[in-house]
Amino acid sequence: MIDCVEWFHNVVLSLSDFVWTYILIAVLIVLGVYFSVRTRFVQVVAIRETLRLLVEKEPSDSSTKGEKKGVSSFQAFCISTASRVGTGNLAGVAIAISLGGPGAVFWMWVIAIFGAASGFVESTLAQIFKVRDGNNFRGGPAYYMEKALNARWLGIIFALLITFSFGFVFNAVQVNTMTSAFQGSFGWEPLWIGIVLAVMLALTIFGGVQRIGQVSSVIVPVMATGYILIALFVIVMNISAIPQVFSDIFMHAFGFREAASGGIGAAMMMGIKRGLFSNEAGMGSAPNAAATANVSHPVKQGMIQSLGVFVDTLLVCSATAFIILFSGLHASGDYDGIQLTQQALASQVGDWANIFVGLAIFLFAFSSLIGNYYYGQSNIEFINGKGRHIKMWMLLYRLGVIAMVIFGSVAKVALVWDMADLFMGCMALINLVVITLLGKYAFAALQDYRRQRQSGVDPQFHASTIPGLKHADCWVKE
Repeated sequence: MIDCVEWFHNVVLSLSDFVWTYILIAVLIVLGVYFSVRTRFVQVVAIRETLRLLVEKEPSDSSTKGEKKGVSSFQAFCISTASRVGTGNLAGVAIAISLGGPGAVFWMWVIAIFGAASGFVESTLAQIFKVRDGNNFRGGPAYYMEKALNARWLGIIFALLITFSFGFVFNAVQVNTMTSAFQGSFGWEPLWIGIVLAVMLALTIFGGVQRIGQVSSVIVPVMATGYILIALFVIVMNISAIPQVFSDIFMHAFGFREAASGGIGAAMMMGIKRGLFSNEAGMGSAPNAAATANVSHPVKQGMIQSLGVFVDTLLVCSATAFIILFSGLHASGDYDGIQLTQQALASQVGDWANIFVGLAIFLFAFSSLIGNYYYGQSNIEFINGKGRHIKMWMLLYRLGVIAMVIFGSVAKVALVWDMADLFMGCMALINLVVITLLGKYAFAALQDYRRQRQSGVDPQFHASTIPGLKHADCWVKE
């Protein structure tokens, strides 16, 4: 049995390395630059507008007779950020620095800046091709593959990939990291922690998308703000070391010594891999959350989701990176993963850091479980539609997610992470090719949005404004 598991792990690792080393890194960077140029770096130049949109009140809709349709822009942002901001921000960054050196942080920043443009395009497309679901909306890559490319078969493949990846594998990763942190800090039994987390998740996911949005909108701001404040405190304590930290990051990203030893490749691959795992830019996951928002123009949610990439990587991941680099513990090789983050913070603020990191990792993991679960739900609904067996499939999916939470609490760490890398790579490749083919609709929508803003009105979208746009049913007005 052990030999079979080891063989399977080796196969997964080989496939993951092939996808990432030879294909995905180049595609991510090239398309990130392409989308940035085509949108005139909307992810950067429209930051002020994006922040305004984040708190904008959703439009009224008389057709619902006073009922709330969809979720707000802020709740959709929180659902996607709940999935993005997870254990990868604490454990994943530590792994990237341990294996790729400080230079990995630079490449995380690069993939965030350019990847945010990919995030804008995919989320705008998700809004354009979203569908009505009672008083809510749903959508995502599977939906725009079917409606815009007339390729339902490809949508089904993607839906299966994302359901398995996020609902099962990625949730196992989150729980695995969290239980490891609690066992190392407090000696708590991983299985019991997994059971408690599974019960909490069950109480949330059986309440539908509205409850998911409500829970996420509470947890996400609290956890992200608290963690960033602690990081700012550590930065102030080490203000004199900041120039040296930046020097280490850039020197290890481009240094001649690293080039000779292959370190640049390790830093680049680990930084981009862990960065994408954390911020999910271009992967095709965040569009599932983006489609739920009730907005007057698709570009609004595209901008907001691009901001989510920055919040995840440039704020939360960078906070972890600076804490680790200030401590210097990454050079010793004595710690790895979440234990490195815990010990690094403890070296800066004292032993109570173990309790704080434990609480942070619990909130980060739980929020990710919620967001990841919803991505699977949306895609199961895509596959089954409103068929008579949809309730049975949803029940089986929910029970499967809960079971994977318990499994993740006791699973082998390396196997879980490598499976996550493999499925993430396959998802990203499919989605990136598709949004490249459909990008023209997102670019046209952005031009329409900018034109209306320049004329001084609140942008309103109509499908007829984009020549050749079909099947944008939610945007066809009488």
